[in-house]
Amino acid sequence: MITIDLAGAEKLRYGENPHQKGWFLPDSNAPPGTLGAARQIQGKEMSYNNWVDADAGLECVRGFEKPACVMVKHANPCGVAFGCDILDAYSAAYTADPVSAFGSVVAFNRVLGADTARYIVANKHFTEVIVAPSIFENFENETTDVLRQKENIRVLLVGSLSRAPDTKYQTKRIIGGLLIQENDTCVFGGKLKIVTDRKPTESEERNLRFAFRVAKFVKSNAIVFVRDERTVGIGAGQMNRKNSVRIAAEHMNEFGLTSPNTDTVMASDAFFPFRDGIDAAAEAGITAVIQPGGSFRDDEVIAAANEHGMAMIFTGMRHFRH
Repeated sequence: MITIDLAGAEKLRYGENPHQKGWFLPDSNAPPGTLGAARQIQGKEMSYNNWVDADAGLECVRGFEKPACVMVKHANPCGVAFGCDILDAYSAAYTADPVSAFGSVVAFNRVLGADTARYIVANKHFTEVIVAPSIFENFENETTDVLRQKENIRVLLVGSLSRAPDTKYQTKRIIGGLLIQENDTCVFGGKLKIVTDRKPTESEERNLRFAFRVAKFVKSNAIVFVRDERTVGIGAGQMNRKNSVRIAAEHMNEFGLTSPNTDTVMASDAFFPFRDGIDAAAEAGITAVIQPGGSFRDDEVIAAANEHGMAMIFTGMRHFRH
């Protein structure tokens, strides 16, 4: 029998749906940089879904060294981008999918300044939650004054992201039991292997690495299109990989993010079982692909990439996310 003691738990507005009760039980030893250590400085009380999306955003954004913004909707990244600062990253992530950005959770890996807060408020972007390490001390009053113009935005300050949480295991409750597994703390399986006739350019490889890091946090079957270290199309949670490619391509076209003169790359969280996903990607204008490899049809998939003049990298590591 598994017993959960709700003493000390924070009662939420409701669970995933209004007819479900929900609680948040923080870890009393939660280190800085985690939601358990978060300080909410404004906004309505957090809901169950807010916590889930905030966790997905924070988990993704903490893995980047450059200034980054991750927007999350229904536990999936919907816009991810680097920038020269977080305002630049936010703008790029937002325009990657302004429809899904509506009502999203936004996570930053840098301190929050008044300029970024002002941009969000001035453009009337409906944001459920903002997660950031902290606020610039020199601009704290100015930043909080700006944010109060959108008093319903929940703002969580979690502290420094410099140290990854040391949580070794993650759990998932199922009917009649508890699943336990080690956390997926790796990204690449080791030395990347170029398997096609054409090698990726320096720009393509930089974007492939970015895309694969994002794909790790997208529900499988996960496909991520990237250009200039910014997502331009994401296909998530589909029952076959070709449909995820198709959705990412439709997304890219819908928001006018196609660019025939600029390399666009694709990441897949797992291997391609057939060449059809590669053919669909080529039709969408993809120039390079990164994927784990490991299918008994790898030769067929590689041949397809060569036919289309693509570069392809195998990582040797899969990142299913359910």
